[in-house]
Amino acid sequence: MKILVCISKSPDTTSKIAFTDGDTKFDENGVQYIINPYDEWYALVRALELKEANGGTVTVITVGTAPDDAVIRKALAIGADDAVRIDADPTDAYFVSMQIANHAKENGFELVMTGKETINYNGSQVGGMISEAMDLPFVSLASKMDINGMTATLETEIVGGIQIVEVELPAVISCAKGMAEQRIPNMRGIMAARTKPLNVVAPIEVEKLTSFENYTMPAAKSACKMIDPENMDELVALLHQEAKVI
Repeated sequence: MKILVCISKSPDTTSKIAFTDGDTKFDENGVQYIINPYDEWYALVRALELKEANGGTVTVITVGTAPDDAVIRKALAIGADDAVRIDADPTDAYFVSMQIANHAKENGFELVMTGKETINYNGSQVGGMISEAMDLPFVSLASKMDINGMTATLETEIVGGIQIVEVELPAVISCAKGMAEQRIPNMRGIMAARTKPLNVVAPIEVEKLTSFENYTMPAAKSACKMIDPENMDELVALLHQEAKVI
């Protein structure tokens, strides 16, 4: 089975975020990038488990520029067989999705997997757009997946329970918590990643549908007020006068 796993880089959660040019551009200076955790922990690791159980190959793909190669190499160290970088700035979800869909179509992948969303944009759009562009079934936010032949059985959480879905491959799956557990690359994997293929391909012409006008930082957290547990009247008064419903 040929599995394609979509990965994206995102800032490490400990990075200090800032903006430049009048808050119109993200300041990348000093930012440490990682593989988007949902792509790595859920989609990539589950793809590797499926390969180990059923055979096949796992390819990781990203839309990005040369500095992203270090992030891609980590995915290879975890166990992916090879990688593809579409050499373009990932300007919006539609642009990224069309690039990946085009490559997946041309190379006959039977299963395309993504994380449920990226931690920097939280859009959860790419998987659905890829499936539409490829005219394939799409299962979103799957927490479990087993494959028997060319049939995938998946579980997704719904209000009040679990929904079980069967889909014939090829298909596109977005992976959520429960799909797999994080793997830490070992020294053997890190050394092997240096020689695994990382293919850089040219992008296709795609219209960019969105652009970012400006960024704003969230409001600073207010100080915490400590109330004596015996002073219920003060607590009630503060809840009426100062508490904000979010």
